[in-house]
Amino acid sequence: MAEVAPKKLELNRRACELAEGMILHAEALRVSVQRVEGGGTILDAGVKAPGGLGAGIQLAGVCLSGLGTVALAPGDVPEPCCPRVQVATDHPVAACMASQYAGWQISVGKYFAMGSGPMRAAYGGEELFEEIGCREEAEVAVGVLEASSLPGPEVFRFLSEKTGVEPGRITLLVASTRSLAGSIQVVSRSVETALHKLHALHFDISRVEAGFGSAPLPPPAKNDLAAIGRTNDAVLYGGRVTLWMRGDDDSVSALGPRVPSSSSKDHGVPFAEIFERYQRDFYKIDPALFSPAEVTFQNLDTGKTQSFGRLEPEVLERSFFG
Repeated sequence: MAEVAPKKLELNRRACELAEGMILHAEALRVSVQRVEGGGTILDAGVKAPGGLGAGIQLAGVCLSGLGTVALAPGDVPEPCCPRVQVATDHPVAACMASQYAGWQISVGKYFAMGSGPMRAAYGGEELFEEIGCREEAEVAVGVLEASSLPGPEVFRFLSEKTGVEPGRITLLVASTRSLAGSIQVVSRSVETALHKLHALHFDISRVEAGFGSAPLPPPAKNDLAAIGRTNDAVLYGGRVTLWMRGDDDSVSALGPRVPSSSSKDHGVPFAEIFERYQRDFYKIDPALFSPAEVTFQNLDTGKTQSFGRLEPEVLERSFFG
């Protein structure tokens, strides 16, 4: 029997189906839906709309293009009162790197947002796509914006020019970092940060076949700046990731100690303090910091398990409750 070639993952189509489900249940999810004149659709999950736990879980699922599951689990670090945000995927490169990674800075006039979701694959302009592939010609485009305000028609026109998708067929889901939904969406990036770190270390991430991660959901912050600190700390000091991979063990042994956040010279204090130290310039912070606290590799070929890094509950305590 001849083998059937696998279908393309169609990231934007998958995400669009999930977004349509959110629109259908907007009232229950406490999100608002707006049709933009001269543009497409906005799902407000945490700017003016209250959003919530359900909206955050579904927002994170859209960000993964439906190729991963997101759930809340009982907490442990730093305290049981902080539930953990869990994510699992059998398509880590497509779900996390081609879709979830916030690799697109959307700057149109006075509007700014960190852009993620599969619209990035429709654009394909990031250098990352030269290495991982996953570009797609899409009939619809779906993006997730981490922003404190909602986009206008000019943002849809900009994205249309970049993706080749008509403005009316673009859907943008928006939440501020300090919102409940926005915090869940950011903290669900534990696996993504591990993969991004591996890619930066020139590890062949196509060897990674599955990923599971979790990180604590911080308590509410008083503003977006404080929320950025707490959500980063959740992953940097409380994130646990397991990656199932193939190939040799020696390359993992060599790179492993450089993967967790503890490999960074900036490791050890809350992110808000680090951010202020560098005059609130992300690009001055040691890039080695941006990875989970603990990373475990399980080799599907050899059966060997290797773990690196450590949780830092004391730093989380300072960040969350200090």
